[in-house]
Amino acid sequence: MSYIDGFVAAVPTVNREAYRKHAENTAALFKEHGAVGVVECWGDDVPEGKLTSFPMAVKCQPGETVVFSWITWPSRAVRDDGWKKLMADPRMQPGANPMPFDGKRLIYGGFEVLLRV
Repeated sequence: MSYIDGFVAAVPTVNREAYRKHAENTAALFKEHGAVGVVECWGDDVPEGKLTSFPMAVKCQPGETVVFSWITWPSRAVRDDGWKKLMADPRMQPGANPMPFDGKRLIYGGFEVLLRV
């Protein structure tokens, strides 16, 4: 069964195109290292919550937009191996492909697919 890595981040709205280019570059690397697909979503209707919300989770500031993305892998084993290779790949190093957002506020996790319809 497939495996998903999910991400939520706050990106300065003025960096939308820089983020798109960064995402395009990294998506190619993820696919090169075993991912079967990458989806990047730019927040359009992401309400601020009172108790929890996407903006609260990433401490979204004025002038920032929440992005939501996921990477699909064929299995957890392929994902784990792919991440090891990615972290060793010089093209993934911060100087080669800097993140156009505050990576300290990025939330992420790996998920086993429970249902797909």
